Amino acid sequence: MHTTDVLNSALAGTYAIERELGAGGMATVYLAADLKHDRKVAIKVLKPELAAVLGAERFVVEIKTTAALQHPHILPLFDSGVADGLLYYVMPYIQGETIRDKLNRETQFGVEEAVRIAREVADALDYAHRHGVIHRDIKPENVLLHDGRAMVMDFGIALAVSAAAGGRMTETGLSLGTPHYMSPEQATAEKDLTARSDIYSLASVLYEMLAGDPPYTASSAQAVIMKIITDLARPVRDLRRSVPVNVAAALAKALEKLPADRFDTAKEFAAALADPHFTTDSSPTHAAARAAGSSHVVTLGLGVALILMTGVAGWLLLRPKSPPPVLRYALALPEEQAPDPAGFALATSDGSRIIYLGRYRGPSAALAGVTQLWMKRRDALTAIPLAGTEASSAAALSPDDAWLAFVQGAFLRKLPMAGGTPTVIAEHVSNLPGSVAWLDDGSIVYVASNAATLMRIPETGGPGKVIWSSDSLSLLNLTPLPSGRGVLLDACHAPCDQGDVVAIDFGTASARVVIPGATYARYIPTGSLVYVSRERAALVVPFDLRSLTMRGSPVTMTDSVAIAGTSPFLSVSTGGTIVMRRGAGIEQQRYELVWVDRAGHQTVVDSSFTFRLTEYAGNFGWALSPDGTRLAIGLNTESGDDIWIKALPRGPVSRVTSGPRPASRPRWASDGRSVTAVTDAGVILHRADGTGKDSVLWRGNADEGLLSPDGKWLVIRQGARAATSGGRDIFGVRLGVDTALQPLVNSPYDEYAMALSPDGRWLAYESNETGRSDVFVRPFPNTNDGKFPVSIGGGAVPLWSRSGRELFFLRDGTMMAAAVTPGPPIRFGEPHPLFEIRGALAERGTAWYTPWDVAPDGRFIMVRSVHPGRFVDAPLIVMENWLEELKATRSAKRAAP
Repeated sequence: MHTTDVLNSALAGTYAIERELGAGGMATVYLAADLKHDRKVAIKVLKPELAAVLGAERFVVEIKTTAALQHPHILPLFDSGVADGLLYYVMPYIQGETIRDKLNRETQFGVEEAVRIAREVADALDYAHRHGVIHRDIKPENVLLHDGRAMVMDFGIALAVSAAAGGRMTETGLSLGTPHYMSPEQATAEKDLTARSDIYSLASVLYEMLAGDPPYTASSAQAVIMKIITDLARPVRDLRRSVPVNVAAALAKALEKLPADRFDTAKEFAAALADPHFTTDSSPTHAAARAAGSSHVVTLGLGVALILMTGVAGWLLLRPKSPPPVLRYALALPEEQAPDPAGFALATSDGSRIIYLGRYRGPSAALAGVTQLWMKRRDALTAIPLAGTEASSAAALSPDDAWLAFVQGAFLRKLPMAGGTPTVIAEHVSNLPGSVAWLDDGSIVYVASNAATLMRIPETGGPGKVIWSSDSLSLLNLTPLPSGRGVLLDACHAPCDQGDVVAIDFGTASARVVIPGATYARYIPTGSLVYVSRERAALVVPFDLRSLTMRGSPVTMTDSVAIAGTSPFLSVSTGGTIVMRRGAGIEQQRYELVWVDRAGHQTVVDSSFTFRLTEYAGNFGWALSPDGTRLAIGLNTESGDDIWIKALPRGPVSRVTSGPRPASRPRWASDGRSVTAVTDAGVILHRADGTGKDSVLWRGNADEGLLSPDGKWLVIRQGARAATSGGRDIFGVRLGVDTALQPLVNSPYDEYAMALSPDGRWLAYESNETGRSDVFVRPFPNTNDGKFPVSIGGGAVPLWSRSGRELFFLRDGTMMAAAVTPGPPIRFGEPHPLFEIRGALAERGTAWYTPWDVAPDGRFIMVRSVHPGRFVDAPLIVMENWLEELKATRSAKRAAP
């Protein structure tokens, strides 16, 4: 059950959850209605893996201390408790933004505003410290700005969590405090923290408000912590001269390494920020005076040393530099850290970190089996999961490698690579592979949830702007072009077996096919494109940015790139680091045909005939000829996805379609001489003996297509993007009469898996209008003359018996049958079970296309697995500094006579 449902059930009568507001490292925040007091509140729910370690009773006891805090600059705590095992606490819902939100938007605060906010926070801290409460997690995300006034959030929550967890915080995989704002004593894991730790954290926040960055920055959380422990912060006036001397002096004192060298109280820190005469012995003024009184001998010695150092530096600068070596190595990770077979990997520009999609390995049973982003550092033996990235499907690094944008469900979030919590920056995002690209002009481009529209937002988030849209193409595998010029992407008709690399020019809002029949093109700074061909080879070709066209012939980089789902397992960073897998990647399942009688007994049709179904999930299909002697089936072979005819039971197999477009979902014409099939161009008709050419019955979007028994109508089911109501809908066209589709079942819901009765008078289909999948029947072609529900308690993928006196469908893996009494009006008996599906593909229970058929003698023809298929495991191949090799190759070619 979803967390929202659990909460609403457990908190019924007290609070009503409305929607999720955001997620952090320790908790998820929900907007809710306080039913008793008729007000909006924010409910924070601790992550399940954290709650499991804490224990409910101790957490509630500890959090009572913080509930007693009442101060104008402290966001109060209304309530706390346990809801079905989830630990939560309730705060007022206040419209505003955090310091982090404003920093993301504006980078720096005005000096007066920053000092005022810091003094307000210090006032709140002083009050809490006098009541024995240390915050422990002061950071820009925990200070809300409401009408310009500071409100400290989560006050004492970190204390409550730490006290409740005892020494077991490491079991959760989470940490208290954010690295950039930790005091040195926090960074070294000292247990007994004092008020001076909060003063240090507040000083770090003020430093960032003034300078635009916290006192210490680095490429990883561990590096930040080391700097906090060992380095000295750069004086803030070196970065911003307008900062008053007393403010700089107060900051320097508050950021001292030893707690005893800082202010005794937050009140003293606030007073120093307001006192224009405040100074310390280590302030910039005193330091300058000491420097002026230094010995002239020392000055002379330093001058001589400087001359010598300048000469050495000049020699080093002028000396020819050797290019960095090209490094190639295989990266085999332990099973529990292994990349997902259908995932991806990204490398930072310098190759020091690899981000990849793996499997969630945490304690939460609810998250078992979902994906999660992992990070492997070059200098580390093991990879680590990135908290808050569960159920991710696409990701992109910022040009400076400081941030990671990732798609989680329908949300686009970003995560600081140095450590922190993810924040939502966009909604309604496609979860197709490569649906996000981070451009070097400070914008992010993503594919909208309809899979066909490009949106662009500032990297800080905000309203999206439509850049380009397609009526029929799916868009995936986005990569940026330099200078914010545009993006490269894959554009394909579902099922995206074959597509083209397209360049979208933002300046002209136009699209240009760059490489037909290819995938994943990435522009690299040498003026080239790396891309993957239909044959799964990675190639490099010169590319002209002005005209967005290839210049010259491609050169093969490797001839074996693994395909993960619909995307190659390959990425190239701007610095020339390549991460890839070799080989086919996934060894597909093989199947055999089986007859299944009404009692569920299975009999193999032809043990010598095993096959692969069409590659794209859900795009398989087979159908029995009217006399039951032949089977039309979509098969995957080395030459692609096509329709084949199998003579039953042990006859030969012959190909029907062999065009450049994949074909699937066959249906027979009533005369048994032709079959229809779905391609990315529409619905075609082809002779069953394979002779002749395709006849296009309908040119346009179609996910299913079947002829009426009299051959006058073509019934089509369209996908959500092409349907007029927003869901999958069913349409019809009278062949030779209509030029446009007529709606047959057109609603806000999904309708699919359609089937016409043998007499052509009734249309059965599956719909989710009840909130689950159910089977309905309408008269045909006058579908608005009635609607008859058939299934009880759910039903999917209906099909008529050859006599029309029964309607079969699946319910929870069981074959159901309902007796049919012809009308008018038509009547259906109560559905009853025939048999459970064991080992057959139809045990999916739901589908957008019916994965079985019924013979004239009442038997069912299905498939079952004879070879389960598996992921052919292969290590990640990493190539660092590969651009140097490419440059050398080009230089050699130019020098050749």
